[in-house]
Amino acid sequence: MPDIELTKLIERIDSGRVPEHVAVIMDGNGRWAKARGLDRSQGHIEGINTVRRTTEIASDLGVKYLTLYTFSTENWNRPKEEVDILMHLIVTAIENETPGMLANNVRLKVIGDMSNMPEATYRRLCQCIDDTAHCTGITMCLAISYSARWDVAQACRVISEDVKNGVIDSADIDADLISSRLTTAGMPDPDLLIRTGGDLRISNFLLWEIAYSELYFTPKYWPDFQKTDFCEAIIDYQSRQRRFGLTGDQITKP
Repeated sequence: MPDIELTKLIERIDSGRVPEHVAVIMDGNGRWAKARGLDRSQGHIEGINTVRRTTEIASDLGVKYLTLYTFSTENWNRPKEEVDILMHLIVTAIENETPGMLANNVRLKVIGDMSNMPEATYRRLCQCIDDTAHCTGITMCLAISYSARWDVAQACRVISEDVKNGVIDSADIDADLISSRLTTAGMPDPDLLIRTGGDLRISNFLLWEIAYSELYFTPKYWPDFQKTDFCEAIIDYQSRQRRFGLTGDQITKP
């Protein structure tokens, strides 16, 4: 049976102004589970279903890149039992979803510091990335063991080595060069950043890339986030005037 509410929301979206890149801070899994008297791991399991439906609606609307904050470098400091469960859930979910990604032409990309990841987990993850490498539809980018400060720092190290080895001159360092050394190189900056769970902060996510992103916050926990919620975020995004430092008059002039 068709979802009438979803259909009406999709009809309100201007297909010519859909954001090319949407980034999401998927927050609230643990609190969702706690509110229901469940173990925190159940919230993470339910959150996987939200990833699936969010990817589906993003692809249907024409979004080209969907970057999901899956596991931060700070998350390694959580209780070991929860970290182990999360690592197992993440890679198992990716493996289970790979056939569906292939069927729907979804390409998988991962950004983050893989040096902390268990070797077996990393190998399994790389296999899923290789399996979808030929896909040409939406790119689902998972930020795993990621922090924006770590990414900027590693970019600085790479650039400093290039200067030291005479590959580039220090005078060549500019914003474009730094962007090219980040793990997000080759991807457009996010047009829209969505955060679920009610917190109003960025939490060390894509700090360089979201310089001019539109921010959208919702109190809904990630497991409760529906396709209709994603559409409402897109509609809100399309209601805004993106000026990039210019005046409103400059933007509206033909």
